[in-house]
Amino acid sequence: MTAGRTEGRHDQASGLDERQPVDVLKVLADAQKAAAAVVDAALADIAAAARLAADAILAGRRLVYVGAGSSGLMAMADALELPGTYGIARDRIVILLAGGAASLEDLAGGYEDDRDLAFNDASAASIGAGDCVIAVSASGSTPYVLAIADYAREKGASVVALANNPGAVLFEGADVSILLQTPPEVISGSTRMGAGTAQKIAFNLFSTLVGVHLGHVHDGHMVNLKADNIKLKGRACRIVSDISGVGLDEAERLLARSEGSVKTAVLLAAGAEDASVAAAVLERSGQSLRRALKALG
Repeated sequence: MTAGRTEGRHDQASGLDERQPVDVLKVLADAQKAAAAVVDAALADIAAAARLAADAILAGRRLVYVGAGSSGLMAMADALELPGTYGIARDRIVILLAGGAASLEDLAGGYEDDRDLAFNDASAASIGAGDCVIAVSASGSTPYVLAIADYAREKGASVVALANNPGAVLFEGADVSILLQTPPEVISGSTRMGAGTAQKIAFNLFSTLVGVHLGHVHDGHMVNLKADNIKLKGRACRIVSDISGVGLDEAERLLARSEGSVKTAVLLAAGAEDASVAAAVLERSGQSLRRALKALG
């Protein structure tokens, strides 16, 4: 079996355990920076993936994040943030982590080899035409992830493949392939390190651009956030105030009238007659606050 780059030997690994602690950390930190730098080469592919994902949401379909082990945790973290940050309905986001909830307590490796488990998980999730599956595997050869990607293609879903090894099997047949060609790990094979760092950055970029495409970002503000705690309610007030120019007290009153919707509150401040009128303008504007404000103006 040929080892990929994720199983290679780092040129600073020799004698690592004999160095001074700060020197060890310097090697590790430099490796993290090198891993982060590879994302630049994948920006065009990340953009293409975000477009596919946004189109799936706009068509009423779902995003299905698939992974195992450390890569699966990176995928899950991104998926869990989408409803709160961009107000995407929870039922439009599916997370298939090899081993499911059990993996959150014990990240056992055996689950990632179980193709039957993968088939059962994909079937239970009812992956189908129009869904967008985001499949991640550092090696690009994880059986659980490969099996779900195959299942998704057979059912007519689009597949975004993300891996750290060039020529990964996972890329075969994918609609978009994102190669994050990270250097060998300082701790050989420990892909929670460099590979995981690059994956996390790529996921951050991907999901943020999805939010932009959906009209949920305006001048750097998350204007479709779910304000379900004190901190986020305060943030929502500040966003309304910053965009519309009203004071914080008025922003709070407008948010009350809009049942917490930042976009609606901003449109009320801009002169919309009531929340239902604002909602109608947003609908006609494809949920883009910028286009809705222009329509009101």
